[in-house]
Amino acid sequence: MIDIIGTTIGVYIGLTIILAGGAAFLTGQALANTWQPLAKGVPFALLLAAGNRFLIYGLFNGVMLTWTGFLIDFAVMLVIIIFAFRLTKARKMVSQYPWLYERTGPFSWRERKTHA
Repeated sequence: MIDIIGTTIGVYIGLTIILAGGAAFLTGQALANTWQPLAKGVPFALLLAAGNRFLIYGLFNGVMLTWTGFLIDFAVMLVIIIFAFRLTKARKMVSQYPWLYERTGPFSWRERKTHA
């Protein structure tokens, strides 16, 4: 596993999932709260993955230049950004426009049916 992610499991969970994942979650929320498109999350995920690789290398003597580790980090960051974006956007749509939309799940909403 160390050959794939470039560090130990404990360091990976602590640094990538908790620390960088928290930053990715806040990034997704910020994109949704400012009505930015989700596509803007891709460059942010790339930057977070690069920063995470550097921290793994600098703090824990991990492998910095590993493609598999970087791609896995990027995928994790992007999934967390998308998760936070959809969660926040669904909450925002329903709370700001309650006469138009109703929640159908934690990540989705639909138009409210009007009774005439």
